[in-house]
Amino acid sequence: MPPVDGYTERRRTVASGLAGRKLDAMLIAFSPNLRYLTGFTGSNGSLLLLPDDAILFTDPRYQIQARQEVNCRVRIAKGALLLDVAAAIGKLRLRRIGYEPSRMTCDFFNSLTARLPLKTSLEAVSGWIEELRMIKSPPEQQLIRRSVETNSRAFDQAVARARAGMKEQDLAAELEYRMRRLGAEKPAFETIVAAGARSALPHAQPTRARMEAGGLVVVDMGAMQDGYCSDMTRMLFLGTPPAKVKRTYRAVLEAQLAAIDTVRPGVSTAQVDRQARRVLKSYGLDRAFVHSTGHGLGLEIHEPPRIGKRDKSRLKAGMTVTIEPGVYLEGFGGIRIEDTVVVTETGCEILTPTSKELREI
Repeated sequence: MPPVDGYTERRRTVASGLAGRKLDAMLIAFSPNLRYLTGFTGSNGSLLLLPDDAILFTDPRYQIQARQEVNCRVRIAKGALLLDVAAAIGKLRLRRIGYEPSRMTCDFFNSLTARLPLKTSLEAVSGWIEELRMIKSPPEQQLIRRSVETNSRAFDQAVARARAGMKEQDLAAELEYRMRRLGAEKPAFETIVAAGARSALPHAQPTRARMEAGGLVVVDMGAMQDGYCSDMTRMLFLGTPPAKVKRTYRAVLEAQLAAIDTVRPGVSTAQVDRQARRVLKSYGLDRAFVHSTGHGLGLEIHEPPRIGKRDKSRLKAGMTVTIEPGVYLEGFGGIRIEDTVVVTETGCEILTPTSKELREI
């Protein structure tokens, strides 16, 4: 994470935009956005961001932690946070407070609104902080790179123990154990290990099913380290792959490389998606590609921009995204190849160091 003045600068950026949105303050309670603006890593907090001040509200569990992590004012609530937030809004005589509608529960919104002065209103502001978060600073890029490297090392260590007859759940547990041993706080998402015909399920959960000889195994995994996520998918084959597996794998690999080759500033995310689909169509496999080509990642495993058919975002230097086309054929299995990529001034850099070859076990 950035030094303490980095958080100050981020808050100043948001504060400078309040007047243009006709807001007296911005109320932020979504954990990744709180971490982005303050460094606070607790599970319960709200930030009241003013033009020239910022107050983090949290509860007594985080009294010591907040004062260690945060370089703005901290207020420890003795009861429900919203009571202290409402009291502060009233005392400061604020009239228009922005809030994140998709990030706030109806209960919190209704309870807070009921306690505000009559002339005070909550104004919906969607995606503002997420838009700022899309462009990763050099320190953020380094943290993502570190997470990616930890993830890849965990994959190599765990897969060295993989064998026919091993349960999907056991390999998933080994992957997560290895990433934690290497410094990750936790998996960035629930690790996917799916073998044989189950590999055709894009978001399969690991089961007690055994990985049988002569079958594909998809491994989709990510680490969270220092708050930042990584994401990678690689394929295993238990034995010697037949011609159909090799051909399908080649198609997905060519699609992924074509999409990566398109990544550069100014290119629309839809154009990146189209390049992957164009290659798969040449193999007659485009209809077996049932999800988007990728997504942004950072403090969350899925964050803007989305790389899909109908998305209109344009890539900018500093964005960190995944490129992950896949093909899913019922009764045969699925193949997905995924890297974490950072957009540079002239193109992109693949952060994932792991070989993209189909690994035979």
